[in-house]
Amino acid sequence: MAAALLVGCGGEQNAAMQRPAPEVAVETVKTQTVRLSVTLPGRTASYRVAEVRPQVSGIILERTFEEGAAVAAGQPLYQIDPAPYQAAVDSAAASMARAEAMVVAAENREERFARLVKVNGVSKQDFDDAAAAAKQARAEVALARAALESAKIDLERTTIKAPIDGRIGRTLVTSGALVNANQAQELAIINALDPIYVDVSQSSAELLRLKRKLASGELETLDDGQLEVNLTLEDGGAYEHPGQLALTEVNVEPGTGSITLRAVFPNPEGLLLPGMFVRAEIIEGARDDAILVPQQAVTRNPQGEGVVYVVNADNKIEERIVKVDRAIGDKWLIASGLKPGERIVVEGFQRIRPGAEVSPVELSSPASDGAVAASNSSGMQ
Repeated sequence: MAAALLVGCGGEQNAAMQRPAPEVAVETVKTQTVRLSVTLPGRTASYRVAEVRPQVSGIILERTFEEGAAVAAGQPLYQIDPAPYQAAVDSAAASMARAEAMVVAAENREERFARLVKVNGVSKQDFDDAAAAAKQARAEVALARAALESAKIDLERTTIKAPIDGRIGRTLVTSGALVNANQAQELAIINALDPIYVDVSQSSAELLRLKRKLASGELETLDDGQLEVNLTLEDGGAYEHPGQLALTEVNVEPGTGSITLRAVFPNPEGLLLPGMFVRAEIIEGARDDAILVPQQAVTRNPQGEGVVYVVNADNKIEERIVKVDRAIGDKWLIASGLKPGERIVVEGFQRIRPGAEVSPVELSSPASDGAVAASNSSGMQ
């Protein structure tokens, strides 16, 4: 029995020594160009808003536009009864004519007294009085002219015109309504929709990170240095016109620690309306030496650090700590810890441990060597 046991143990040891190294699927680390982006929720806002209000008081005689239609700057919208303002213009015109007649007589008297005072035909005081009366008459003409112009302006304002190009909403008054000059209640609202704004909020920490990367040259802005923005509409469809980041708010919201970003988009078809919910993808820039690895290749150690298993030149497993930047699709963007040409394990983790010898099998990657469009849906780690 002892001899049989010795023979059996020796057979097991020989079998263990002859057992082949376990196969693991590996992928070779490569660099590629990626376009980094962040997707943020936002809402559309009018490029310009004009609240239509009357500048003179009176009765609305008619409305000359269709609700919801496009209007042009200067287009008549409402007509206030012009009769009292026309009468004011006529009265001011008559006052001006009277003042002009008075100034002729005063100037003629001044000229006569100017000749007579030289030969002592009138006293110097009489001449001074005549000169003052002529100046007063000319001042009366100027005053009457100003009153006439003011009356004409009020008459012109009885026709309420559109101050800007845009699309007008519903009217809040009807024909026969009494309106007052500069009243608090607007008559209608005009929104300029082409172009249109999209306002989104981003973490101030994420914005600082982006600025540092751009300043260090780690990211390269696209085209003319402007950050490109693409939209996804409420129904999930993509908006065909790209926009550009136009404004970064200078104040951080204390309660949320976020900053408002404003992008401007062309809207020739009028598809975007104020207040719509959209998702804005901000193209941050391009990175030429980006390293992307499958998400299943990265695990976490008890300290929460990212860990990958690297197969070295001797086909032995090395544990490597890596720093993950962000998720891009089904891959992680690696900030540090890996070099091009290294082989990382992507399948077969249950059969390996650090220092163990393995039989690596190259796993072909579906990613192309060209540029990859990358998106970060949250914008924060």
